[in-house]
Amino acid sequence: MDILAALNLAQREAVESIEGPVLILAGPGSGKTRVITHRVAYLVKVCGVAPHHIMAVTFTNKAAREMKERLEQLLGQMAAALTLGTFHAICARILRHEGGAVGLESNFVIYDDDDQLRLMKQTMEELNLDAKQYAPQAIRSAIGSAKSRLISPENYGQWVGSYFEEIVQRVYQRYEQLLRQGVAVDFDDLLMRTVQLFRDHPKILHRYQSKYVHILVDEFQDTNIAQYELMKQLAGKYRNLCVVGDPDQSIYSWRFADLRNILSFEKDYPEAKVVFLEQNYRSTRTILEVASDVISTNVLRKPKKLWTENEDGAPIMVIESYSAEEEAQSVANEIEKLIGQEQISLKDCAVMYRVNAQSRALEETFLRYGVPYKLVGGTRFYQRQEIKDIVAYLRLIHNPQDNISLTRIINVPGRGIGQKTISLLRSWARDHDTSLFEALKQMGRNVTAGEAKQSLSARIVQALAGFDALMIKLTNQSCESSFSGLLDEILERTGYRAFILGKDDGEERWENVMELRSVASEYDALAPEEALTAFLEKVSLVSDIDELDEKADAVTLITLHQAKGLEFAAVFIVGMEEGMLPHRKSFDDPEQMEEERRLCYVGITRARKHLYLLRTYRRNLFGGSTANPPSRFLRDISPHLISPRGLWEDSPTPVASLDFSQSLGPSLRHSSTLTLKVGDHVRHVRFGPGIVMNCSPTRDDQELTVVFEEFGVKKLLASLAPLERIDKDLDFSS
Repeated sequence: MDILAALNLAQREAVESIEGPVLILAGPGSGKTRVITHRVAYLVKVCGVAPHHIMAVTFTNKAAREMKERLEQLLGQMAAALTLGTFHAICARILRHEGGAVGLESNFVIYDDDDQLRLMKQTMEELNLDAKQYAPQAIRSAIGSAKSRLISPENYGQWVGSYFEEIVQRVYQRYEQLLRQGVAVDFDDLLMRTVQLFRDHPKILHRYQSKYVHILVDEFQDTNIAQYELMKQLAGKYRNLCVVGDPDQSIYSWRFADLRNILSFEKDYPEAKVVFLEQNYRSTRTILEVASDVISTNVLRKPKKLWTENEDGAPIMVIESYSAEEEAQSVANEIEKLIGQEQISLKDCAVMYRVNAQSRALEETFLRYGVPYKLVGGTRFYQRQEIKDIVAYLRLIHNPQDNISLTRIINVPGRGIGQKTISLLRSWARDHDTSLFEALKQMGRNVTAGEAKQSLSARIVQALAGFDALMIKLTNQSCESSFSGLLDEILERTGYRAFILGKDDGEERWENVMELRSVASEYDALAPEEALTAFLEKVSLVSDIDELDEKADAVTLITLHQAKGLEFAAVFIVGMEEGMLPHRKSFDDPEQMEEERRLCYVGITRARKHLYLLRTYRRNLFGGSTANPPSRFLRDISPHLISPRGLWEDSPTPVASLDFSQSLGPSLRHSSTLTLKVGDHVRHVRFGPGIVMNCSPTRDDQELTVVFEEFGVKKLLASLAPLERIDKDLDFSS
């Protein structure tokens, strides 16, 4: 009963509903992680289910780590027997043991985004496809979409309906051949090949079905077809499948998440029990009302009423600026005010935006004013060049067939092996249907290798032989030394330290390498081969959010997509404009527009106490300047929930004057727009007195350049700026 004591009635119902399928519809901040962990503890301690019969699956390493820590508190040592992890990590584990049944060796490597793109470009080069005409990223995305729908290269032809799809089919087939040749898989393969394994080998499936009596899936609204089919397979015997999710937080269709999985769960499992978690423990009543106003317009959802026992809290702030730079300054000023008045820290604040490019103005402003920040989605630690280099050596030791890793480090540090030699290696490997490393051995060991070898100089042959000998020594060392010792051997034998320190930013890069060594030392307790496999798997499955340092006292800059699963005392959502949020790509697609609305909802519900929604009159982005109307999502918010003032007491545009009930275009226009000319004296409610220096007509408006007595030069739109003409001579001499 102690397990149930801290739960509300709905949470208790979700925990105690043990038999058969269960759908838990959990609103943001409703304690779903607590429900999942207490449900697992209830199964073990109250129902007597052995921990090794339970699987709990989520989407991020961060969520899996938090789940594991909570279960260790609830179950102690018994938690070690549970199967916990992300979809990809659990599938990788299964394939390490069972992959031989589908022709996959246990030492396979997992290609990350960068590796996949490199292989995609190589595939297109082999097929003589122009990367300028057919974007590698677009083709990779199309192949990822096919894999998420469990469509193999052999079956893809049935779906071809355009010339682009014919190109995708050709690339897909060769891309898969190169993956298999390199004993490698990409992220989508981890799911697809596990489903294939269970589909083609019923005995193996039956073994796993018998093992996992209870299966729990978090963030079910984010599953794709492959993930849904996988869970359906595993739960096929006992049907004890408990899924937790919220259709209103489904924001990953671009990753091929399929909202229908959660919306149609009751059709596939008609006996399913449905439990609603609607009590919110995170946000103020005001923030929840704002969130409900924004999301209520959507059709593809399961309606629920969020409520909380928290205080009403302060009204939200809708802040308007004239440019992205002023928008960023507004954020910095308000953060400073919050820290001074509310006793919150920098790490309690987050600035969220729709696209990564919006971070530029924020970063520049924060640097200028000395505001510490951490950028999520920048160059991740494991994506840094020096880290990728060292990891490539480790991957090649682990799997000599890994062509991508070999091409990355065959000439790093420099050995005089250029692209011409690599092309010859590829040609020989393709003709003999083997790996690049095997081709290198043949040529480097002075074994007859046909015309390819004859075209190589003695110096190149010697360089290839030297690299072959180096990898043999390192591979032998990997079986004898600790994992950190192996890393030391790589750094020593390759001369990588001198190579790195010879660069302009060498000291910083070397510090990164030493940080990698610190991580490596954590694996020294494992057997050498086990340590190498475990480390490489971890590195391959790390995501942006996994590297977020939550302890650092700095403002978090993060996209709305990456923010799901996080919470902050104060949230600033910038770019609340048509074309930004909602993004312009959604204008002609009702389903995409609903997802944009869900994205806004997710951002709003990250806030505990303070919420700021910001927009600019004019924004320079993607090489152009636009003046977009305010986001339609602002129009949906009840006026009484919005603060009657702007960011400052002398805000340029008090929010109370905004009329979002009218059409989007003129919603911010003043009822009587002034027509001004050069030399006119004006007064602005925030900037004070000034003089018009330039007037440029733009459509049915004027773009004004005004010199203000205290604030200097500002560019304003006449229809938007709260200006009045005055009869006063100004003296700017001071």
